Amino acid sequence: MKAAVLGATGYTGLILLRLLTEHPDVREIIAVSSSQPGEPVRGADPGLSPALEQKMGASAGKLVAIAEAVKAAEARDLDVVFSGLPHLKSAEVCAPFFGRCVVIDLSADFRFSDAEAFRKAYGAPPARPDLLAKAAFGLAEWYGDRIRTADIIANPGCYPTCTLLPLLPLAREGLLKGTVIVNAISGISGAGKKERTDLLYCERTENACAYNPGTAHRHAPEIHKELAAAGKGLGLLFTPHMAPLKRGMCVTTVAELARSPESEGPRSIRGIYEKYYSGRPFISLTDSRIPQTRDVWGSNRCDIGWRLEGDRIMLFSAIDNLVKGASGQAVQNMNIRFGLEESAGLRAGGEL
Repeated sequence: MKAAVLGATGYTGLILLRLLTEHPDVREIIAVSSSQPGEPVRGADPGLSPALEQKMGASAGKLVAIAEAVKAAEARDLDVVFSGLPHLKSAEVCAPFFGRCVVIDLSADFRFSDAEAFRKAYGAPPARPDLLAKAAFGLAEWYGDRIRTADIIANPGCYPTCTLLPLLPLAREGLLKGTVIVNAISGISGAGKKERTDLLYCERTENACAYNPGTAHRHAPEIHKELAAAGKGLGLLFTPHMAPLKRGMCVTTVAELARSPESEGPRSIRGIYEKYYSGRPFISLTDSRIPQTRDVWGSNRCDIGWRLEGDRIMLFSAIDNLVKGASGQAVQNMNIRFGLEESAGLRAGGEL
């Protein structure tokens, strides 16, 4: 397979390069950067494996302008494009690739099938409203059937991934009611690679805070549309927090139970999760043990735990926001789309 990575020097792009370098089915990589064309790719990240240069033989291990990737797509010499470009720009830049190869978009540009919903969440109309309905929402454990045939795959955000994976099975089984309360904590890399005062080390170290609480965060509509589709009448209050971590995400969710789950068997909490996630390589059920970010660091895994408190359930989940929350899930979606081993090129175990 031949893959192109747009926005290769951002966090998601660099993680994608690391993953694709080790992927057994990816033979050639085009690393695209509009700001650093002609520069050695390992200059952007010296931690990249020297093996990457072998897969970038056509560009001699250097970053290229987007015209090179477009040329490959026009020659039908490109299988997949990963776009790590900003929201509201990705769909526009990816225009030459639509209809020529599979596009896996890590921005929000195709996460809503409804143009008005997108406008409300992002304050602007979508760049390609004509393509919204054709895109598959890339929550890999839930939409495999659509992903297998889609030529546009909209990778979910990290907050929606970590929030929805523990919630959706219970919502689908009618176990929840009322308003779901979500409190989420993200590492600073979740804000992207930006030059912003509030992201400086001196501003973020020894400092944690909530931001855009309730329904104000732009990921809240993305979470709510999936939650509402899974369980009728479910509301959402979503409060993200930024913590002084480089990477990692943990989410605590509290929901009211519509009925009491059984203590054992298929209608128990574990039984419900096993119904939906049995055999899925990147879901780990921790039962009453509360997941931690350090357990999943560097992996494509989501750890899910739970505790019952009277007529409520508390859900706990943790992911690496740059892997399962972004680049890793994008590679997982590529694997599903092209009929490869779902876990190819991805880690299920965390790094020390």
